[in-house]
Amino acid sequence: MAYYQIFPAMLLSLTGLSGCVATVPPVEVTRFHNATSEQIVPGSISIERVQLEGTSLNLEQASYSAAVMRELQRIGFTDQGAEGDQSIYITRVTVEQNRFSPGARRSPVSVGVGGSTGSYGSGVGVGIGINLAGKPKDRVATELSVRIFRRSDGQAIWEGRSQVEAKAGSPAAQPGLAASKLAEALFRDFPGESGTTIRVP
Repeated sequence: MAYYQIFPAMLLSLTGLSGCVATVPPVEVTRFHNATSEQIVPGSISIERVQLEGTSLNLEQASYSAAVMRELQRIGFTDQGAEGDQSIYITRVTVEQNRFSPGARRSPVSVGVGGSTGSYGSGVGVGIGINLAGKPKDRVATELSVRIFRRSDGQAIWEGRSQVEAKAGSPAAQPGLAASKLAEALFRDFPGESGTTIRVP
């Protein structure tokens, strides 16, 4: 009898623990725009479809595109839906994942809008210590890149990239959990300070 009383309590505690483990690390965000000279006025927008090879890649792209659209609607843009070719703005969503060993150096990425260009790196320090648990697991860097264009002249008015790093195989390295976090961080305080890299917890 006691076993049936204890088991649900243990299951509940493990469920709560798994929720804590699935948290996403801080996100690095960099944005570029010319909002100081030309105000960005929200309007109808459509997401440009990117053709990817492989079913899993297409599913991942769809999850990130949906997360981006939710954030765009939150800040005042309207989803043009089936009549996307009539929208005022077009947005291009790109997702990239890179797997690397702890301590490996990665090249900075450059982005620019309207001729102004900037670059940013990971900004993550590497600690040195004695590891008694064996070889550290590889890490996965997931980067969400979004560019917003004006349809009338094809001019890019805003672009940004958000990136998160997590251990390979962890929930935070999976697209389902990372998509919402990366999109939310990217559009926080839109349009954001141009050319500045921030960390969003």
